[in-house]
Amino acid sequence: MSDLSSFPITQRWPAQHPELLQLYSLPTPNGVKVSIMLEELGLPYEVHLIDIGKNESWTPEFLSLNPNGKIPAIIDPDGPDGKPLALFESGAILLYLAEKTGKFLPSDPARRYQTIQWVFFQMAAIGPMFGQVGFFHKFAGREIEDKRPLERYQNESKRLLGVLETRLEGRQWIMDDEYTIADIATLGWVRNLVGFYGAGDLVDYASLKNVPAWLERGLARPAVQRGLDIPKRP
Repeated sequence: MSDLSSFPITQRWPAQHPELLQLYSLPTPNGVKVSIMLEELGLPYEVHLIDIGKNESWTPEFLSLNPNGKIPAIIDPDGPDGKPLALFESGAILLYLAEKTGKFLPSDPARRYQTIQWVFFQMAAIGPMFGQVGFFHKFAGREIEDKRPLERYQNESKRLLGVLETRLEGRQWIMDDEYTIADIATLGWVRNLVGFYGAGDLVDYASLKNVPAWLERGLARPAVQRGLDIPKRP
């Protein structure tokens, strides 16, 4: 039996099945990357809901796992050399799980790095920009009288969708016919932008062809549908 008692987070969110990978998350665009990945892989895991609305990610227990105070984070009791491994940052977790299982990351070195570049594209550009659109269009930022910040993020998000649209021309997935962690990283963000954030008109989403078709294909995957709802919101 694995012993995770050395991880302070387990004091607040006890592991009922410490032999399983522990996921600390909420179904946000970043959180669902890992739940989708785990569902796609079929890896058994135990999930713990971190209610960011109650600032649970800023508790000492959670900060002991991720000092940046963001979800998702994991503890894998069967990490490298059989030792427990704690990880935060959704992109790093996707890479770790892909390499651990040998799935959703090409084995060919060139294609492997090309896949990673698109994961970084999501992490560095799509996530931050789409998130700012959500803030200034849907949440507290919409009360700001000066609309230049929204316009800035709106235009940049539109540009980034154009990059993705071009990449997907003639392709089923970001890496041609191979579904990878690049798709898993990006699906939730595009879905949120046009769904939860209601920003489709702002970014001229209806003018796109390849991105909507790609999103529809991704959302049709049973593992994606399951992962989008894990853990259940409070």
